Amino acid sequence: MLTAAQRKWSLGWGFAAFGGIAFFVGAAIAALLLWDSGAAGGQFFTPYTWQILRFTLWQAALSTILSILSGLPVALALARRPKFLGRIWIVRLMALPMGLPVLIGALGLIGIWGRQGIINNTLLTLGVEQPISIYGLSGILIAHVFFNMPLAARLLLAALERLPAEYWLLSSSLGMKPLSVFRFVEGPATLRVLPGVAGLIFMLCATSFTLVLVLGGGPAATTLEVAIYQSLRFDFDPPRAIALSFLQIGITAIILAVISTLPKPDDDENLHGRASRRFDGRTAGARSWDAVIILFATAFLVLPLASIVASGIQADLWRLFKSPAFHQAALTSFAIAVAAGLLSVATSVAIVVAQEAIDDMKRPGAGARAFAATLGGMGSLVLLVPPVVLGTGWFLTLRSLGDVNRFAPVLIVIINALMALPFVMRVLSPAMATHRRRTARLSASLGLSGISKLMRIDLPPLAKPLLTSLSFAMALSLGDLGAVALFGSSELTTLPWLVYSRLSSYRTNDADGLALLLGLFCLLLTMLGTAGRERHHQDE
Repeated sequence: MLTAAQRKWSLGWGFAAFGGIAFFVGAAIAALLLWDSGAAGGQFFTPYTWQILRFTLWQAALSTILSILSGLPVALALARRPKFLGRIWIVRLMALPMGLPVLIGALGLIGIWGRQGIINNTLLTLGVEQPISIYGLSGILIAHVFFNMPLAARLLLAALERLPAEYWLLSSSLGMKPLSVFRFVEGPATLRVLPGVAGLIFMLCATSFTLVLVLGGGPAATTLEVAIYQSLRFDFDPPRAIALSFLQIGITAIILAVISTLPKPDDDENLHGRASRRFDGRTAGARSWDAVIILFATAFLVLPLASIVASGIQADLWRLFKSPAFHQAALTSFAIAVAAGLLSVATSVAIVVAQEAIDDMKRPGAGARAFAATLGGMGSLVLLVPPVVLGTGWFLTLRSLGDVNRFAPVLIVIINALMALPFVMRVLSPAMATHRRRTARLSASLGLSGISKLMRIDLPPLAKPLLTSLSFAMALSLGDLGAVALFGSSELTTLPWLVYSRLSSYRTNDADGLALLLGLFCLLLTMLGTAGRERHHQDE
């Protein structure tokens, strides 16, 4: 129960968060609208624009299909094998690509699937004259499956493990064969969440930036976001960048609208290898098939990670670690990560407390309900207006004020904070809602408010989810290349930008060593965040 003063302060913080996000995003869009719109309109319907659009949608569709087709057998195999040595680590491995910096994953895939990689060397040994190319469409598809197959497997596995135990008992008592079990039990369970899973993966692939930038291989394999970056960074063609930016916003708006109508897949946060009693799949053939599927999926994920470790160790890590360039990039990266993490957490808290203040009203009006719904959508606004589009708008806005590089650190911090907002809110919103239900009446009966309530009631139980969300936001910012790609320079170099620069100048040995160091930093932050989340669940 909130007092009038507490409700006023909570709504004030919500208005501040709303105003800040609306201003930053609105100013970027306004700059795109106002910058030489006539020229931009003339550039819109070029054959090159439609070629980029077709490739963006085509590679996203193919990536989605391949991710689903490879993720479904893995989910079915893991669901049928609820107990075996190492299962919990394989399930956790499925979450690793989502927390891995995209640039590091791309380097690992090059080490395995590149011209001198294990796969192509094996194919050449077997007499295959034309090895697999990691660049172009094939490389993009391999990379997208590497990052999205585990996501599909986890979401589908969660749907299967939510099925009541009676389903498996009944199917066993009826003597159902594997095909019948899939048709009547597993199939319907996965089909309910499959459209949502496919929509989510399609969205991720359609807005992919770093993977296409590194593995695209030329104009024939370029997506909208990469084309926007190239239009400003290399060609300095603002009209074309503006046209592509609005096309990108239109495409993401359509995808988000379609996704909003689909069933929402739920990745159970308590899914850490939870056992479910199954009575099917006990034949030797079924066991062998599941073992092969799980081993292939594990190898597909582990080999690129092992390649990064092996290549990084072969590099002169001590020389790289002592280099001034690494020190400058590391300090810049951590400064941006800390600032972006704190800003993202503070914005999320402001949004959540404002929503709670509106929920606490006895009879909230239509305006209050609309404001609460708007606040809920602010966390996903970065999905509608991607970081590259935001950077483009602010690049054009600040260019008239002089050197854009002076404002670059602040822009990167804000863009990274917005990018982390959906993930931070997913951690904080349920934690704060649970805490409010448990302590609201007690705080009101004791008359606690302000700093006293914060220190005695709120902070102790919320410290863990706050630190968890901060670590995730920092790890996401630390490994991001998207925002810094537009503004990176010799004066502003982050670790991902340093890795990309070394890779672009064919200093792959240094790039591998720096990628290993960056990966260790991100892994450390992710482990801290995961540990905090697990302890939080145990406390509950």
